[in-house]
Amino acid sequence: QVQLLESGGGLVQPGGSLRLSCSASGNIFRANAMGWYRQAPGKEREFVARITSGGSANYGDSVKGRFTITRDNAKDTVYLQMNSLKNEDTAVYFCNADIMGLIGGVNHYWGQGTQVTVSS
Repeated sequence: QVQLLESGGGLVQPGGSLRLSCSASGNIFRANAMGWYRQAPGKEREFVARITSGGSANYGDSVKGRFTITRDNAKDTVYLQMNSLKNEDTAVYFCNADIMGLIGGVNHYWGQGTQVTVSS
């Protein structure tokens, strides 16, 4: 009943910037917390950033000071602005969200992921 679609991934040079977007669609009454995780080859999925419906954000230690998460509640969309990118930021980035459905109740959803590659 709900789908999350990520976009904005690609190839970027070290020190460069990239902005990811994730839009939720379907039978949505309200999107609560939304966020991003990432998974590099051979590694476990890692927390990147999270933002509440009220705009309070928190970040994983590895991205603090470089990444910024924002959201547009009217569009059920969350963004991740990534600056000063490093090679170790290379990963598949997954959007996640807690969604309140039209008939009530909150469920957790995951997007399919978008590839970010940082390389010279």
